[in-house]
Amino acid sequence: MNWLERQWYRPRPALTALLAPLEGLFALASGLRRLAFRRGWLASERLPAPVAVIGNINVGGVGKTPLTLALLAGLRERGVPVGVISRGYGGSARAPTLVRADSAAAEVGDEPLLLAASGAPVVVGCDRVAAGRLLLRLHPEVQLILADDGLQHYRLARDLELAVLDGRRGVGNGHLLPAGPLREPVSRLAKVDALVVNGGPLPAALTLPAQTPRFEMRLAAGDCYRLDDPGQTRPARDFAGERVTALAGIGHPERFFATLAEQGLTPRRCLSFPDHHAFAAADIPADADAVIVTAKDAVKLARVLQDEALRAKLWVLPVQASLVPDLCDWILARLKIRHGR
Repeated sequence: MNWLERQWYRPRPALTALLAPLEGLFALASGLRRLAFRRGWLASERLPAPVAVIGNINVGGVGKTPLTLALLAGLRERGVPVGVISRGYGGSARAPTLVRADSAAAEVGDEPLLLAASGAPVVVGCDRVAAGRLLLRLHPEVQLILADDGLQHYRLARDLELAVLDGRRGVGNGHLLPAGPLREPVSRLAKVDALVVNGGPLPAALTLPAQTPRFEMRLAAGDCYRLDDPGQTRPARDFAGERVTALAGIGHPERFFATLAEQGLTPRRCLSFPDHHAFAAADIPADADAVIVTAKDAVKLARVLQDEALRAKLWVLPVQASLVPDLCDWILARLKIRHGR
């Protein structure tokens, strides 16, 4: 955790005051942009298929990717063809680009690669409207588009807004960037169609309209599987006593390390890298018996590690999201989409 993130979640009043002018500039710029779309000075564009945006008001990992994967699986079970559009953060692609099995994370981003591995069509690009059009042109059967991390992309008209909140960290000190972790004020949560709270109840400090639908999301870890041979699996606790390193390049790596501890494994080392880190062979400790990584990091590591000895050390800890009540059925009911199940 760097010094700025520590300020967001363990604030020091003097530093908050020092950052206040920058926070004011950010608030002015973002507020004017929202006003421009609300008044029609900037136009939002609607796609031919309904769009459900999945996003958050704060920076950092809150669990959007596991949520999107859970929705993709649930909608597929119900016979609803669904696709994903994303900015592809961390990738170089600016024009709309279809994510393929052999796409490079450096081009399309790591999260879209993981989402595409589910079998759903995924298109990335800076312009989410153009990405949606390409998705529908290539896959006209799609009945619903999930816009990954698109809450602040107001140019894309949306039919539903789903905001994800970390139940443990909440909204930090409640300040906007850079004084706090928020992209938009807390009041923005009162305007979304539904709130998904990951890993805990709604923080007591947050007061939202009682009529806002709320869904509780829990992440359950499965057995680890070997990166170069997914058929080999081991419970995390079976690694106890070995020289194990946990490695994560995600928005909130502490959650991953805590999950390992909950599974009965305390690694000898926990290595954190920036979110969307471009991994190299040098990042893998040579003296470790096993290196356990997240599924998101695994899609990148599988492409950059050529050394068989290093690849053999890598194990992936998968997590699966469950939601109460059922979010898929709620989405389909709200959008009046009929399913074949």
